[in-house]
Amino acid sequence: MKHIIKSDLFRYGGQTSLLKGFRKPGFRYMYFKRHLEHTNRFSIKGLLFGLILRRLSHKFGFQIPAKTNIGEGFYIGHFGTVVINESAVIGKYCNIAHTTTIGRASRGKLKGSPTIGDYVWIGTGAVIVGNINIGSNVLIAPNSYVNFDVPSNAIVIGNPGKIIEKDNPTLGYINNILDEQ
Repeated sequence: MKHIIKSDLFRYGGQTSLLKGFRKPGFRYMYFKRHLEHTNRFSIKGLLFGLILRRLSHKFGFQIPAKTNIGEGFYIGHFGTVVINESAVIGKYCNIAHTTTIGRASRGKLKGSPTIGDYVWIGTGAVIVGNINIGSNVLIAPNSYVNFDVPSNAIVIGNPGKIIEKDNPTLGYINNILDEQ
């Protein structure tokens, strides 16, 4: 778990100081989420982490349940409404902006939650809904609506979303990746 937290912290401007990292709302929220997901919720430590996470959720507008499967190096760009369904799966080194929803479809052929690959950049106001797969190295433009599968190495633009295939679309968007050691 230490490597995961270090990877999350490093995404915020190459930060290595935990105290300085706590100034960033996204890191602070993820720090307590990571600890809560690896702690018995009914222990003293679990109750404390749960209370802190709940407080931060109300303060920053993040609704990311502790059970949500999120890979290392997760980056929340700004505080503001971010809603992620607990059954969604998000890969390593993903960026997410404010007013974004990654949600579950409750009916129809897309019933379920999204699976998002590694190195995905999700812009402001994007909505990703349903039992879909987003490949790795994908850029989802601001205000895009995605309810379809997206292949790796692509850009999704618009509402309804259109796929544009491109080599390395997240180059320059996903920065400060901690070297795997």
